[in-house]
Amino acid sequence: MAEPKVKYDRQLRIWGEQGQAALEKASICLLNCGPTGSETLKNLVLGGVGSITVVDGSKVEVGDLGNNFMVDESSVGESKAKCVCAFLQELNDAVNAKFIEDCPEELIETNPSFFSQFTLIIATQLVEDSMVKLDRICREANIILIFARSYGLMGLVRISVKEHTVIESKPDHFLDDLRLNNPWPELRRFTETIDLNTTDAVVHKHTPYIIILVKIAEEWANTHGGNLPSTREEKRQFKDLIKSKMITMDEENYKEAMEASYKVFSPRGIGPNLQKIIDDSCTEVDSNSSDFWVMVAALKEFIANEGGGETPLEGSIPDMTSSTELYVNLQKTYQAKAEADFLVMEQRVRDLLKKIGRDPASISKANIKSFSKNARKLAVCRYRVVEDEFNSPAQPELQKYLTDEDHGTLQEANSLKVLPENTAVGLYILLRAADRFAANYNKFPGQFDSEMDEDISRLKTTAVGLLNDLGCNSSALSEDLINEMCRYGASELHAVAAFVGGVASQEVIKLITRQFIPMSGTFIFNGIDNKSQLLLL
Repeated sequence: MAEPKVKYDRQLRIWGEQGQAALEKASICLLNCGPTGSETLKNLVLGGVGSITVVDGSKVEVGDLGNNFMVDESSVGESKAKCVCAFLQELNDAVNAKFIEDCPEELIETNPSFFSQFTLIIATQLVEDSMVKLDRICREANIILIFARSYGLMGLVRISVKEHTVIESKPDHFLDDLRLNNPWPELRRFTETIDLNTTDAVVHKHTPYIIILVKIAEEWANTHGGNLPSTREEKRQFKDLIKSKMITMDEENYKEAMEASYKVFSPRGIGPNLQKIIDDSCTEVDSNSSDFWVMVAALKEFIANEGGGETPLEGSIPDMTSSTELYVNLQKTYQAKAEADFLVMEQRVRDLLKKIGRDPASISKANIKSFSKNARKLAVCRYRVVEDEFNSPAQPELQKYLTDEDHGTLQEANSLKVLPENTAVGLYILLRAADRFAANYNKFPGQFDSEMDEDISRLKTTAVGLLNDLGCNSSALSEDLINEMCRYGASELHAVAAFVGGVASQEVIKLITRQFIPMSGTFIFNGIDNKSQLLLL
């Protein structure tokens, strides 16, 4: 067998060894292994999850051969769970793969404790009633749940978990933690040893931009009553001040300083997202608090005391034009401050653990270090109970989605023969209406060609009833979309299933590795015009 580090080399560069270890410990249960479930699980098996359990009570039919690559002609009549499980096992022999020939709906009804053995449940192709029941079970047992569904040309993905906390959120764009407008004493002392007015052209050309900006920010503040540039005009003047220090026009370090000048204008202290987290009631910790909240409570104390309104310093600096000696010394100054901040944070965490009656060593040094380094980028995600979303979706949100800015209501858009911008919410409402339809008529709309016309008017009536129950204007439903939904006849198309499976498996990896920020609402894929939208309901 290939050495794991070689085998998973490329993904290790994204989520690191800690992330991979979390995946390899994870136990995942898949409900229904049609194309949507099979595609989701395939991506996770290739990624190296610890164990999978496939639950499906159906047999492989001829129709399955057209949309599921994990069954073939020899599988017809066999257990679908068994065939898919065998195929997935072949993809990665390091994964422990099991299957259970049982109908997921029956398990939800008769054996709710079955689910508590897993890290995460991927529930595919469940109707609304089963979704609500399973959500209740998983929340009770604190199991992460993710729903995925393909229905004709539409797809849905929805995460459900009481609370998900992230330390390594790895945002795409985030301001470097350089403290240019709030230097600590050692950084200030270090910059004081450098003279920007030196006549030595080589030294002048190789002074790092951090030093240039700290010194010029100080110079500006001294002549502006201690304030930094805030208006557009002041910012322009600040850049001109940097430019005036240049000896020749080819000094890259001064050009870098001008380009990075916005880092001086950023507000001091902590951002609104972090403020919200440290103001959370969970920072009142007790012996039942998670490690994350204990560390947030310590961070809150740090910011109020040693941090002087700032988080622990991250301690890394970007590449810049500089002499090697100056760069290395600057780097050491940042690293020393980060290390000092971390030691204070560690002590505060240990003291808090002791105070709440837990072993002071129960949170590892490595975890506190990672937390300190990422303190500005923490994230807390909380998800609405699925039943609450279904019974009372956020009214203003839903109404906003239902009224299309460009085309007024969907009705007007329909007469123009264009699908409006908010097709996503139309599809969401119609998928829910299709589930109501199935509960009433024991089949999905459009499943039988001979009843198509009748199903269209029945689905419309059902959708209008649903919108009225939600207190929304039902005139906003597009005839085209209703016809389209009936045309689907609850089919699972492989292309849509593969896309939905890709989205769902990516969210699963975020949730298990606790890296990156998972989606916050109900994700709708509209395959009619290849658009997707996150509905915050």
